[in-house]
Order: sequence, then C-alpha cells, then structure tokens
Amino acid sequence: MSPSTDPLPAPVRLVDVTDAVLEQLLTVAIQDADADEVTPPLGSAAGWNSERISWFREYHHAAAGLDGPAQQKSWAITCDGKLAGSIRLKRTGAGSLETGIWLGRSFRGQGIAREALRLVMDRAAASGATVLEADTTAGNTAALMLLRSAGAELEEGQASDAAAVPVRARIPLR
Repeated sequence: MSPSTDPLPAPVRLVDVTDAVLEQLLTVAIQDADADEVTPPLGSAAGWNSERISWFREYHHAAAGLDGPAQQKSWAITCDGKLAGSIRLKRTGAGSLETGIWLGRSFRGQGIAREALRLVMDRAAASGATVLEADTTAGNTAALMLLRSAGAELEEGQASDAAAVPVRARIPLR
C-alpha cells in the first residue's frame, strides 16, 4: 500500500481569547463572516454595526470560564497559526454543555470545524459533561453534516412565521 498523497490538515488549536486575540478575532469576523453568523440581530443597521461590535467584545469578555458568572468559555480557533473563527461551551444543566461555532468564509470546507468540534468535545468531557448540545436550523446543511459526523442525534422542531425550522443536536460524550 502506498502512502496517501492527500496533504495532512494544518494543525487546529483552541486559543484563549485575550484582549489582543479578541481584537484580531473581531477583525476576522468583520472581514470574513456575515454578522448574522456571529452575533444576534442587534441595532437598526444591517450587517456589522456598532451594537454588534460591542456585543461581540462583551460576549467574549464574559465567556472567560465555565465556572465563572456566565458559565461559558469561548476560544479562538487557529489553523496553521492563523485565526479562523471561534467556538464556545456553555453550561446548560447537570452534565450538559452547549456549543456553538463560526468560521470565516475563507476557512470553511477544510475540516477545521470538525477538528475544533473534536477539541471542544474533549474539553466538555474533561469538565464532566455527558452530553454536548447545539442548536442550528434545518437549512444549515454544513452544520448538520458537522454535527452528524460527531455522532449527534438530531431533533427537528416546528417552523414558525418568524423563524426557520430549528434543529437541536445532542452528542453523547460517554
């Protein structure tokens, strides 16, 4: 059997969000991601506005640790030393954590999200969680593929006039 000619994926790491990393991460978000992929809808102007930028900074400052007041932790995702996006964990109940992830457009489709999810699943399990949850929508095919590849059980909710079909994912950690 000959060795594979496929290139090895670049190393993916989770990095603590310091003030310096936060500003770099914000730059990646503004330049390489849609505001709706990264923040809740805020302010009267569409896209990246001052309310969303303020929320982004405040969110990452508050998400400093699972045992802190916000009971959540966010990390910057790096790939080959370049900031690519962010992933988080949030306590949601006994033995349960929730995750969420976003990547800049130029980093998508390269297996970075899959590796970042694997890394955060390891951290979730190490914290004592038995299940990792995530929310997405039925139309987010990339997120659904990622969650399925991690062994998630998916449950569709009901669509409404104001929202797409929600999907709740549960990934057993043990």
